[in-house]
Amino acid sequence: MLDKLKRWFGVTPAATPSPELWMRIEMRLPFLTYLPDEARRRLRTLAAGFLAEKEFYGARGLALDDEIMLSIAAQACLPILSTGLSAYRGWVGIVVYPGDFVVPCREMDAAGVVHEFDDILLGEARADGPVLVAWFDGGGPAGVNVVIHEFAHKLDMANGPADGSPALPADMSRKKWGDAFSAAYERLCRLDDAGIQTILDPYAATHPAEFFAVASEAFFEMPASLRVEFPAVYVQLAAFYGVDPAVGEERVSGTRFAPRE
Repeated sequence: MLDKLKRWFGVTPAATPSPELWMRIEMRLPFLTYLPDEARRRLRTLAAGFLAEKEFYGARGLALDDEIMLSIAAQACLPILSTGLSAYRGWVGIVVYPGDFVVPCREMDAAGVVHEFDDILLGEARADGPVLVAWFDGGGPAGVNVVIHEFAHKLDMANGPADGSPALPADMSRKKWGDAFSAAYERLCRLDDAGIQTILDPYAATHPAEFFAVASEAFFEMPASLRVEFPAVYVQLAAFYGVDPAVGEERVSGTRFAPRE
């Protein structure tokens, strides 16, 4: 209990999640079973290290417990399966809200007029930290994974403003990445303008950075469907994240999803 109270107030002691707690997390997040055994073991190690390095804050009176924090840690570590915790260096805070939250915003339009308004958000990643995420008991909005989304933004911000072009491993081609994502983003925008839905949330059509973050959500939660609808993007994300979860989804579901040519 003392350890929990410390973490509620932003101090994170080292801890090793129990196998029983991990079983509850994997029941809450069934898409983790799409990972191969070696990747799941690595995820457990990364999540334990994440909990030891980061500080959690419960906003608006939210009482954080081990299950909430480990659930967030596990999802936050999916995008760094191949890179490790060093990808999240330079910041420590995760602020968890009980549901969506309001952030005051100021924007200047093309005429130079400044507009002030309140924006309702499910999450926000800031270049120098912290990460803000909404937590929903019983699961959040269908088809939305706020944690994966915001931590994908964190990776995107590591080499400058979020633009959908994160720093790539040395063995990946920037041109192939750009070609795949540019073509897919332009296609999604055309479909969105025509009112045609895809597996990706329409928010992905608002900016290339949002396309990358939303595609990252789908990559881990609905990998086989992403591979069918956006095969070139799937190939790039599999190389970037170092896993091929569509194979695991086919194994778990017993269904073969054939990529479209």
